[in-house]
Amino acid sequence: MSRVRRGFKARRRRNKVLKLAKGFHFDRRRKYKHTAETVKRALHNMYKGRRLLKRDMRRLWIVRINAASKAVGTSYSKFMSSLKKNDVTLNRKMLAEIAARDFEGFKAIHSALK
Repeated sequence: MSRVRRGFKARRRRNKVLKLAKGFHFDRRRKYKHTAETVKRALHNMYKGRRLLKRDMRRLWIVRINAASKAVGTSYSKFMSSLKKNDVTLNRKMLAEIAARDFEGFKAIHSALK
């Protein structure tokens, strides 16, 4: 059986990783062994970051709704519970936008719940 030369396939596989290392410095961009490890870590951090962003945004929305509901004279939990009881289907993202940009609208929502 003849020997298989792996030049093309191996180079194509390495180039795929080296292409992802665009913007890295020194050996992290040029040498495959360093690059492969750095790219692997970078991809993992990107994955984690996408989930952390969702978590952080939800926390921000809750803080904004809490601040607005305190200004109106109720707590966050009581406000959210009255929304649920009255079947208001506004999500936290939209409530936070209303609270930050249109406080009069937020007051109207709060007064309509009572």
